[in-house]
Amino acid sequence: MDLLTMSRLAIKHTENAVAESIYRNTGYDLTKPIAFYGLVNEHCNVKCRQCDFWRLKHYKEEMTIQEWQKALLSIKELVGEFSINFSGGEPFLKKGFVDLLAFCSQNGIHAGVTTNGSLMTRENAAKTVAARPFNVNFSVDAPNAELHDYLRGYPGLFDKLSNGLKFLREECEKQDVKFPIIVKPTINRLNFRLLPDIAEWAQQMGATAINFQPIFDWTREASEELWIEKEEHEELTKVIEHLIKMKHNDAPIMNSEQMLRLILPHFCKENAPPENRPCLVGLRNLWIETDGNVRLCYDYPVIGNVKDQSAREIWYGEKAEKIRKQTLNCDKLCLLTCVSQKTLQDKVMMGLKLLKN
Repeated sequence: MDLLTMSRLAIKHTENAVAESIYRNTGYDLTKPIAFYGLVNEHCNVKCRQCDFWRLKHYKEEMTIQEWQKALLSIKELVGEFSINFSGGEPFLKKGFVDLLAFCSQNGIHAGVTTNGSLMTRENAAKTVAARPFNVNFSVDAPNAELHDYLRGYPGLFDKLSNGLKFLREECEKQDVKFPIIVKPTINRLNFRLLPDIAEWAQQMGATAINFQPIFDWTREASEELWIEKEEHEELTKVIEHLIKMKHNDAPIMNSEQMLRLILPHFCKENAPPENRPCLVGLRNLWIETDGNVRLCYDYPVIGNVKDQSAREIWYGEKAEKIRKQTLNCDKLCLLTCVSQKTLQDKVMMGLKLLKN
């Protein structure tokens, strides 16, 4: 990642912001997807308490690496230069995944990945850095092994991911490659008091930045054990204010101040406030699932499939147009970092934060 690349991507975001305004005021659709997310598998080797992938009895069909390559080139034909973040499951479980990262780099596609860190061995770190990723995100829910490994359901995971982060940094220096390494904690009742400590741990480990995301009540454990209830909201507010102060003091926190202040309303299960509406994810997001199905938002129906349709056909199809209008009227407060909408200023500030660090 460099200033020139970030500048080109920023121009694309600016152009899309103009297209979004035209669409909202006239209904004339000049939009193109600007944020891309690829779910390469559902298989996972950890048992996170807030996730249900590892509990599934049946997994969706997985696209082959070749099918992913075809889909990505179709997207590039539609939008030109773009960035995509891959996740799972655990992406590094998928055979050939690092080859997919390399393919992206070779074809001018900026590809990042979110991992639990369990498979970031020294060998995989070397291969990953050689593939020139756009970024690597590590899911880290505590600054210590006891709590992190409990939340992730994998004894020894904290030590593995800590070593993996170290291996990745060493390989970056060895191969003279630079890209952001980002720590991504999920906020819950058991760890919210430790969020400042996680931020400090991330800095000590040499991570580029940290990006917080609250849990969602998708599992029984999330609802009954991990949800931050009313009696703890005052304490949560103090922690959030502390994070904002850290951010003002130049801590590498990617979340905007506004997004940090929305964490409490999230746990209060409030709707999105007026200043965060309308929701624009339907005018900018493309979410590709492991079987090739495409959504504009995980809460809305499938709009097409990249295995048998081009990106252009999907984006401007009737299903997409119908759901685009629906998302504009959505009042849900969504802080899932991969789909939560960000202002143009938010995106610029996040980019500058990464470049600075």
